[in-house]
Amino acid sequence: MSMMQAFTKNYTNNSTDAGFQFTFHCDCCGDGYKSSFIESETYKKRKKTSFLGKSAGLAGGLFGGKAATAGNAAERGSSISNERFDGQPPEWHKEHEQAFAKAQNESKQHFHRCPHCNKYVCDHCWNEDAGLCTGCAPRQEVYVAAAAAGAMKRNIDDKASTAVVWDGKIESKVTICSTCGKPAGTGKFCSNCGASNDMKECPKCGTKNAPSVRFCNNCGGNMQGEAPAPPSAGCPCGHSNPPGTRFCGGCGNKLQ
Repeated sequence: MSMMQAFTKNYTNNSTDAGFQFTFHCDCCGDGYKSSFIESETYKKRKKTSFLGKSAGLAGGLFGGKAATAGNAAERGSSISNERFDGQPPEWHKEHEQAFAKAQNESKQHFHRCPHCNKYVCDHCWNEDAGLCTGCAPRQEVYVAAAAAGAMKRNIDDKASTAVVWDGKIESKVTICSTCGKPAGTGKFCSNCGASNDMKECPKCGTKNAPSVRFCNNCGGNMQGEAPAPPSAGCPCGHSNPPGTRFCGGCGNKLQ
């Protein structure tokens, strides 16, 4: 079977043994035009039925959706056709080539060839004012709108990077009430039991601690303050003894 030459390399062969149909894709956006289905007379005679087009559509038309693969689809389509239709008789292959030529004539009117990049593009991707595809010559109003939107986004991002969205005082807050053990809320008093949410200040280093903390999280100091030392056990002889001493360490006199 000879290789079928398409006006654009970006096409898909949708043919089956029951008939022929082809989709030609826009080189810019990938949308395609599917040609009208042509039933195979060879297949019809062989099956003795009036129509076995299987899942192919009867009428051609534009539809969305990109090609399965881009690039040199002509070689790919030819290779696939050789594999899929190797068992078909010569009459079928002749019909196939004739149907391909008709499909191209039908589809060409829906495409424009850009003289700058030589791509075949659909009406949507054709700048009729410039006579070029929109890839080479974007429509002015579209390009201006896109550029303005891009500038707006950059301006917003620049403003946002310097904007002050919160100027409250940064300070520690109680999250769990030390009295009831439930979320304390954001007020001065627990929203569940009414206990104070104020943080306690360490008498030694001044660090703020939760009300339930007994020792400072920063310095380890007693949050209730340093306990006063018990009075030393004095002796008439003047010797100072540790608290709880029963006999003076200086003279041996009984202290208790």
